[in-house]
Amino acid sequence: PAEITRLTGITDADVAGAPDEGAAMRMFLDLAGDRPISAHTADFDTGFMSAACTRCGIPFEPVYLDTLVLAQYLMPDLKRHKLDMVSNRLSLPDFNHHRASDDAMVVARIMGKFLPMLAERGAKTIGDFNDLVRGGLKEKRHTRHVSILVKNKTGLKNLYEIISQSYLKYFKRNPTIPKSVLAKYREGLLIGSACEAGEVFDAVLRGKSDSELRRIASFYDYLEIMPLCNNRFLLDNGTVSSEETLRNFNRRIVRLGEEMGKPVVATGDVHFLDPEDEIFRHILLATKQMPDADRPLPLYLRTTDEMMAEFAYLGEEKAREVVIDNPNRIVDWCETLRPVPHNLFAPKIENSVEDLKSLVYGKLHRLYGENPPELVQKRVDTEMHDIISCHYDVIYMSAQKLVQNSLEHGYLVGSRGSVGSSIVAYMSGITEVNSFPPHYRCPNCKYTTFDVPADCACGADLPDAVCPKCGAKLDKDGFNIPFETFLGFGGDKVPDIDLNFSGEYQAKAHAYCVQMFGKTHVFRAGTIGTVAEKTAYGYVKKYLSERGKTVSKAEENRLALGCVNVKRTTGQHPGGLVVIPQENEIWDFCPVQHPADDKDSEWITTHFEYHSMEENLLKLDMLGHDDPTMIRMLEDMTGVDAQKIPLDDQDTMSIFTSSKVLGYENDPILGPVGSVAIPEFGTGFTRGMLQETQPTKFDTLIRLSGFSHGTD
Repeated sequence: PAEITRLTGITDADVAGAPDEGAAMRMFLDLAGDRPISAHTADFDTGFMSAACTRCGIPFEPVYLDTLVLAQYLMPDLKRHKLDMVSNRLSLPDFNHHRASDDAMVVARIMGKFLPMLAERGAKTIGDFNDLVRGGLKEKRHTRHVSILVKNKTGLKNLYEIISQSYLKYFKRNPTIPKSVLAKYREGLLIGSACEAGEVFDAVLRGKSDSELRRIASFYDYLEIMPLCNNRFLLDNGTVSSEETLRNFNRRIVRLGEEMGKPVVATGDVHFLDPEDEIFRHILLATKQMPDADRPLPLYLRTTDEMMAEFAYLGEEKAREVVIDNPNRIVDWCETLRPVPHNLFAPKIENSVEDLKSLVYGKLHRLYGENPPELVQKRVDTEMHDIISCHYDVIYMSAQKLVQNSLEHGYLVGSRGSVGSSIVAYMSGITEVNSFPPHYRCPNCKYTTFDVPADCACGADLPDAVCPKCGAKLDKDGFNIPFETFLGFGGDKVPDIDLNFSGEYQAKAHAYCVQMFGKTHVFRAGTIGTVAEKTAYGYVKKYLSERGKTVSKAEENRLALGCVNVKRTTGQHPGGLVVIPQENEIWDFCPVQHPADDKDSEWITTHFEYHSMEENLLKLDMLGHDDPTMIRMLEDMTGVDAQKIPLDDQDTMSIFTSSKVLGYENDPILGPVGSVAIPEFGTGFTRGMLQETQPTKFDTLIRLSGFSHGTD
């Protein structure tokens, strides 16, 4: 006690309330948890390790200072880290290797050498040691499998935190998580012992003592046993001698559960739905050159009757308990949850409603006067009501700020998709597309009329006219797109504003978005790459060829279809950013990771594919395009403002039917039309559409562009 007090500062008074020596030791360890570890060591009886914490009731997890792992970290140049080799390297006295007392003494001496070396690296506590070693060791540490179930919302958030850390902090070929981190975030979770790769089954397989089995199993909320076929490979590779041994392993886990009052559950480690689907798994494993790709392993979803028959050797009553009763108990412990919460969770921009109103009504009055036509006023008011009542004002204002920032740097922004159907987007400066019906508007006296020729579907095709009131030349505008295209009816569709920035400016636009909302609240939208149909067909052909098998064409197609859409890799959307509200954390919605598990990636992506969250989180689509860059270059070269070129300019329109205005006619390279250098109209396919339709109106170009885009 005197030595412990000297080393730690903890006195008898600190543990005076303990009823016995074991409880005093637990209190001491609790107090010593963050204290600096000195170069002295103390030997404690480890019998108290099976006890539980006096504060929270969770069983203690022993703390080990593993000199082997420390040696691997501190002496990476040693090829092998056997005890005698490490001792020799540290110039310690000779000892009688493999005698318990001598081995214990030399380990203490090694630790005495290691502690100053660790202190030089900034480690003073056991937690520091763990962080140092975990970050410094390159080789893969031995990992174990666990099952994690979510009980409630707290557990869901903790699960997302665990998954995120496993990808960002502890990724070693596969996502892993230290047991200490799992314990830290286990509130709201149920931890299961998993399959033969779990530590409970492994301890049974290795014949660990009853006390050690209880210590290991104490960490888990429920224990799992699996069908014999799941572990038959142990029989095939000679690890066990009979199926009865495999049954005995399951019987021991059942008995362990009874001794500790923990539910034992029969699970299937299910990898596919039906028995006949196993061939698809063989094909996919073969693509990874797995040596046992063809090993029969029927990991399908068994029926209750099949599971009862599988575990009949436990007796009917016990089989029913593990197959039916205990799984239902665990289901009852878990609430019904959505992976992503309902509704839109938009971030906040200060005064976004007031700023949006100011922009919209300011431009409305500049273009249409203080008393705009009823159609104009009503459309703006209706849109504004839906946008503000659904809290979409932040979506509009964030897009407006991004567009404005790009314009200030001299780059136009192309608005893509259905945002052009929103007159509020036009009035706030997000898009240059005016979605009112075709109309004339006087820039001078604000006279406006929607009384236009019936054959003009958009304002760009209206004939020139002068104002009947003041004689000024009328502006022609309007593309006649209903707002419901963008926001649905009554705002029941979350707006998705897609913007094309100059490729030269895109990175700055993304940085500006991070500046607006904060680094911890902006993430690149994640994508999931799946096996495509052609790729799947290639897998099947190779699989059959390597095995010398020939099947019918119909069977080849069936096998390929079974592999289609299986996850292949993860990636990132080329320009999609997901923004989290300031009062939330990303783990309220999803886990995060590096795209394709590339730890050197500049961005962190959402673990979920972004389409699964587009109804819930603000997603800004900010692609990089060549068009704004080229327009900027042309403006710099010619001094012409691109936005002042009229959309009905006849010379420009003629390019879509002939290359004559460019100084070429029926050129063998350019072809009959002059659009080869115009984005979206330069491919052989789109030029063929132009040759067939001979467009003379801007409206036709819009329709052709629509028909030539998308799939199917």
